Amino acid sequence: MSNKYVGAHTSAAGGVYNAIRNAEAIGAKAFALFTKNQRQWKAKPLDAETIDTFKRMLEESGILPKHVLPHDSYLINLGHPEDEKRQKSFDTFVDEVERCMQLGLDRLNFHPGSHLKKITEEQCMDYIADNMNRTLDRTEGVTLVLENTAGQGSNLGWKFEHLAYIIDRIEDKSRVGVCIDTCHMFTAGYDIRTRDAYDVSMAEFGNVIGFDYLRGMHLNDSKPGLGSHVDRHESIGKGKIGLEAFRFIMNDPRMDDIPLILETIDETIWAEEIRLLYSLEEE
Repeated sequence: MSNKYVGAHTSAAGGVYNAIRNAEAIGAKAFALFTKNQRQWKAKPLDAETIDTFKRMLEESGILPKHVLPHDSYLINLGHPEDEKRQKSFDTFVDEVERCMQLGLDRLNFHPGSHLKKITEEQCMDYIADNMNRTLDRTEGVTLVLENTAGQGSNLGWKFEHLAYIIDRIEDKSRVGVCIDTCHMFTAGYDIRTRDAYDVSMAEFGNVIGFDYLRGMHLNDSKPGLGSHVDRHESIGKGKIGLEAFRFIMNDPRMDDIPLILETIDETIWAEEIRLLYSLEEE
């Protein structure tokens, strides 16, 4: 029996519970979703019927809440240099966490933030940590899961040290975690293509952050090359990372029992990619 929970970021169009239906259709054992339109600030609250339907369908699917990795809106920037925009991001972020609470989900994945070249990296990370602490004070039961980034533009979080800096400043460490995106990791300069490179990069993650904090992964191949700081995903085995890295992940016990989520570019082959990943597991 596999200890790996592979799925994809499925569409919640027409109702959050549709993400479950779409996950089941591709044979997923985990999934990610947006609990609201990710390109809008405001969303109407989840109604009781929607919440009940989601919880019932999730239970029927056999997918556990801990294998669901909701993602927040792309508009949110907890490290925004401008007070007003940072506050708007904070308010929306709290709403995202509250939606997870309502749906019975225990984690929320988000990109740390961007300094927009107007403040220092440190100031930006301090703002992010401060807003995370404020969010934790106002909510319960949901872990805030920082995603590593490719470091495109002024985005922070591409160095493991950035994530460690933020985690270090979180008051309740039981409710902070990390999601590793393989494409972001690779284009940020962490090689995982060979056994040796994989072991070195993962040891660095372990030393700088710690696998205790790993709450999920995004499994994506990469169109751009190593260290390019460009965030463009590719189908598994068809990009610059190649298939071997995913074999290492599928046989790494440190990745057991967490959501392993495809965000690859061709959703029509997600079912095949899920089967492919499971086929890489060694007895």
